Amino acid sequence: MKKHRVLVVDDEKLVCWSLSEVLSAAGFAVETALSGAEALAKFDTFQPEMVLLDVRLPDVNGNNLLVQFKDRDKGLLVIMITAFADAESALIALKAGADDYVGKPFDVDYISHTVQQLFEKKQLCREVNSFKRELRKKYDYDNFIGNSPKAIEVFKLIRICAETDVKIVLVLGESGTGKQLVARAIHYHSARAEAPFVETNCAAIPENLLENELFGHEKGAFTDASFQHKGIFETANGGSVFLDEIGDMPLTMQAKILKIIESKTFRRLGGLKDLETDVRIIAATNQNLSKLVTSEHFRKDLFYRLNVMTIKIPPLRERKEDIPALVNYFIERLNQEYGKSIRGISPETLECLSHFSWPGNVRELRNMVERAMMLEEGTILTPKYFTQEIRECPEKIIPVGESVTAGTSNLFCDGNAILLPSDGISLDEVEKELIRQSLERFTGNQTQAAKCLCMSRDTLRYRMKKYNLEQ
Repeated sequence: MKKHRVLVVDDEKLVCWSLSEVLSAAGFAVETALSGAEALAKFDTFQPEMVLLDVRLPDVNGNNLLVQFKDRDKGLLVIMITAFADAESALIALKAGADDYVGKPFDVDYISHTVQQLFEKKQLCREVNSFKRELRKKYDYDNFIGNSPKAIEVFKLIRICAETDVKIVLVLGESGTGKQLVARAIHYHSARAEAPFVETNCAAIPENLLENELFGHEKGAFTDASFQHKGIFETANGGSVFLDEIGDMPLTMQAKILKIIESKTFRRLGGLKDLETDVRIIAATNQNLSKLVTSEHFRKDLFYRLNVMTIKIPPLRERKEDIPALVNYFIERLNQEYGKSIRGISPETLECLSHFSWPGNVRELRNMVERAMMLEEGTILTPKYFTQEIRECPEKIIPVGESVTAGTSNLFCDGNAILLPSDGISLDEVEKELIRQSLERFTGNQTQAAKCLCMSRDTLRYRMKKYNLEQ
């Protein structure tokens, strides 16, 4: 195991010897120096991680030597030692960059304990910084993969929200589009990145517990309140609060969220005074808030306060050109996570993925890729381990000016050929009409209608919902 290197600099030989003995016994690699010149020479050859430095040396002031050491290695740990310990000299040393300060006479065991603590603190700081770097990498908005115009627009809005410290952000999008990813990207690329990011799902917590989750409670506020509890608005002070599925929040709680937005204050359950909080509120929902306002399930005043800086995440079916990049990204990340060695995806498989409608959006795509990677025996993903509805590639493209018959594409059930009209046609309307006719032919039997249209029953049901053909 690598030993930490400690340089002891003191003009008293007995001090150097005693410190060298106790630190060596504690497992450190130790060198000593009796003057500033000797210390500078050994600093270059020994390259210490910590210096125990006497303030008064025969050829230099210890504080000046401290500055020179710090110029050479900003991460160097320094403990100042002096026989003239006082508040003023300690303050000078600490301002110059010293990590601690002890006076003579001292207990060598205390010095050994202090050295060990400083090294442990430095290691902890390294781990925390490494964790923060990994966290930022994980939630980098570049991980919102895509180069389509709609994806680029999302990137721009994330950057604007992060760099301008917008206090209220509303993220809209269907389930699985990446609303949480966008929220975290805004936080971790803003000036609030060092402060907490705290999230809660408004739909997952019962109404009687949600207020406690958000605002906390005082001791004795209710029967089981045996201690004070801080809510997320207090915990996240200085950072960001992510209110996921805010469209499901009860009306009574909506009024209290409105108060926090307007006054930046809240009150714990059972509390008698308002507490201030400085947070960015990022709210997200997959619902249509305008319709909820009309049906009086969402407060109009809260909607207007939230609907200032809005990020609308497009569903995957509206940015299918991003699917190849997304698949490659998932393969790379999942290879690292599971120790796999998948090199890519076959053109045939990618074609099927591009033709699927993806009702579950990016989350569904990731899950499908993950499943295929776990089952794939080769190094290239093939259609074999994707679901049947994906392998069927139900959506076919009709080339302009070409007729299509049942014998060549199986797209139509009645065997009649059709030609593309000279003035064009809406494929959605064609698809809607064919589904309507198929359901009518089989008197609403979805299994037979889906078989007739060469698609799975789940795909048919999705399209029926899309075109308001639900029975």
